[in-house]
Amino acid sequence: MKKSIIALGIIASFITIISCSTKPKGDEASVSEEQVVDSAKGIEVLINTELSKVGFVGNGVGKNHPGSFKISSGKFIVDNGMITGGSVLIDIKSLALDEKENMFQAKLLPHLLSADFFDAEKFASAKFEITSMMPYTDGKDSIVTKNTNYLISGNLTLKEVTKNVTFSAKIDSSKGTYSAVASFNIDRTLWGIKYGNDKSLKDKFISEVVNISLDIKSK
Repeated sequence: MKKSIIALGIIASFITIISCSTKPKGDEASVSEEQVVDSAKGIEVLINTELSKVGFVGNGVGKNHPGSFKISSGKFIVDNGMITGGSVLIDIKSLALDEKENMFQAKLLPHLLSADFFDAEKFASAKFEITSMMPYTDGKDSIVTKNTNYLISGNLTLKEVTKNVTFSAKIDSSKGTYSAVASFNIDRTLWGIKYGNDKSLKDKFISEVVNISLDIKSK
């Protein structure tokens, strides 16, 4: 009987670790070192900061925790009706959680803003700057975003660490307005955010994989 109880405990612990490490739904982005940002040809079209946002989904204790950031400012560079470059400045202090229950708002939200994660008081902004745009022609749709038509690479600067991220996206234009939609997974530890990323923590383990979703619209 005692052996059976021990075995069940081991199995339960294993299931807990597996469930905690479940990746959020999204494409796998490739990450490399910072790239040179060349001057893109075209005119500047400002981002509509009221309609645009950067979403995220973190995973811990077997449950996904979604949220979002507001965009402080941004622009697309447009040439002959096509986006050739651009950048967005992300307001880290605007972090909001979709989960409105008090336990998340009173505990998780300030913890994410603390030095354990984003350290919002010290690093109030993050930046994404496009380094290249290429037609996406392999015929394989994104896991989340349908009809993807571009492969975007850009430098993501977070907590003064800059890495180049490449992901597929859907780019649309209509009547002089432009939009970019994407959903991809990255390893947060590459930007120095390592809190809780130790599977020996068991039910307190927090996955290194974070999903980032972009919904960017121009004015």
